[in-house]
Amino acid sequence: MRGRRGGDDRGQLHGTIGGGETDAVIAELRLLGRGGEPIDLGRTLASHGVAALPPNRVDVMSRTLETTLSIGPGEARSVRVSAGTGATALVAVTDGPVGAAEADELARLVRHMLRLDEDLSGFYAVAGADPRLAWATSGAGRMLRGATVFEDVVKTICTTNCAWSATERMVGALVQHLGTAGPGGGRAFPSPAAMAAASDGFYRDVVRAGYRGGYMTKLAGAVAGGELDLEGLTDPAIPDDEVEARLLRLPGVGPYAAAHVMLVSLGRYGLLVLDSWTRPTYAAITGRPASDVAIRRGFRRYGKFAGLAFWLLLTRDWVTDPG
Repeated sequence: MRGRRGGDDRGQLHGTIGGGETDAVIAELRLLGRGGEPIDLGRTLASHGVAALPPNRVDVMSRTLETTLSIGPGEARSVRVSAGTGATALVAVTDGPVGAAEADELARLVRHMLRLDEDLSGFYAVAGADPRLAWATSGAGRMLRGATVFEDVVKTICTTNCAWSATERMVGALVQHLGTAGPGGGRAFPSPAAMAAASDGFYRDVVRAGYRGGYMTKLAGAVAGGELDLEGLTDPAIPDDEVEARLLRLPGVGPYAAAHVMLVSLGRYGLLVLDSWTRPTYAAITGRPASDVAIRRGFRRYGKFAGLAFWLLLTRDWVTDPG
């Protein structure tokens, strides 16, 4: 996400998505967090630019997400997530009928992506007394994540040291050429096995990933071969500092990328994402530059939610009135 939030990546959040007559609603999800806190679907969809990378298409104006999800080896289906009646979100399949088991899996994946099982009530309790962030307690704070931690790590690697257009190109090529296709033509994010099997030439000439190609191949090979369990990082029993240490050992993941994955994918909000976009944006908002130490100190009251508070302060204009 570095360096590309205010302009380029926000533009992609406002495409046009329309419903179809044959869409079949398979689930109605209650937009209420585990701690009883409200969830605003539009603010969740607008929470960060990486959320709108393929296979996702996000339309903040209509509070709608379209995506294609893998539901088994060689199987993928496309869904539309939209606002329902009251505080609910509707999940509809857009590429033909599905069986009960497939519908249950699609609904489970959407719940995971929307983070409906997380409890942000502790964050709201602190933010409600903070004039800078009291607005967030009406449903902001959930970061739309990918269907897997692997997807979020790969996308994060694609954001490092490059323009946003390069990030879009890399992720788009991975999905287009390696993702499993659904019956309607949509493609899911590629599996670790598919990425591991791709040639060096593919990463060089098609994805044009540069040095990141080697990182992706090594990461995908380790996951596909069972030597690396990225999904296990969601285990709440693992301390945050251990999760950070494990992320930092991954190919292509440095301090920025580790903090980013913890924020957008793992629900571990203690680290601040400090990079070439967040630092000057914070300075512009506060009217003065600050050292990283001073920035961290300013959010210490939020404890394990410090990184989330920092991110919401920076992106208030993205999510206070998304549609």
